Amino acid sequence: MTHALELVDIHTYYGKIHALKGVSMTVDPGEVVTLIGSNGAGKSTTLRTISAITHAREGKVLFNGVEIQAEKPHAVVGMGIAQAPEGRHVFTRMTVYENLQMGAFSRSGDIADDVARVYDLFPRLKERRAQRAGTLSGGEQQMLAIGRALMAKPTLLLLDEPSMGLSPILTEQIFQIIRDINGQGTTVLLVEQNAQMAFNVAHRGYVLQTGQIILANTAANLAADPQVRQAYLGEI
Repeated sequence: MTHALELVDIHTYYGKIHALKGVSMTVDPGEVVTLIGSNGAGKSTTLRTISAITHAREGKVLFNGVEIQAEKPHAVVGMGIAQAPEGRHVFTRMTVYENLQMGAFSRSGDIADDVARVYDLFPRLKERRAQRAGTLSGGEQQMLAIGRALMAKPTLLLLDEPSMGLSPILTEQIFQIIRDINGQGTTVLLVEQNAQMAFNVAHRGYVLQTGQIILANTAANLAADPQVRQAYLGEI
């Protein structure tokens, strides 16, 4: 079976800073795979490299078996990879609906069915559809960021810290929606600081430390690993 996503010995730099040092990982169709690690470990850089926002200096990024590391970001979106970035980055002066329209920029044809799907997943966005995105709460902006990414009709959805800054109740809601999105057939690569929530929703996981993968296993096995429990689940 061809992997939905495969990273092979990826080295990414910011100037002279060696951010990713030989990262290799896979995501199979239909999976939720989580990537955890401390701040500065390289998690967001990994997603940016997959999306071609940042280009790897060495290694390969393969999407459904096709190399994409040299593509432009808009081309990667057109192939079927969309990202809800850390910090949401919604268009604050545009309405909720206009933000969703922007998410469909790479597509042609009617988007009404896809808008309806987003509103089904996020009823709050339907209520706020004519409201400027900058006036939404943090949780609502996170919903909008995910909904905007879904408007590209991705087969692979990249989520970067979806629970950041959210209350426990909203975090639960967001993770249930991630389950729903995956249940509808979308493959998910999840970067998340809340390791416990990530393990609850993921099938497999990787632990990234200073730009290198140090552990890879099923989510259940990672959640039970003493090293992971001490470092990321707050246990001594």
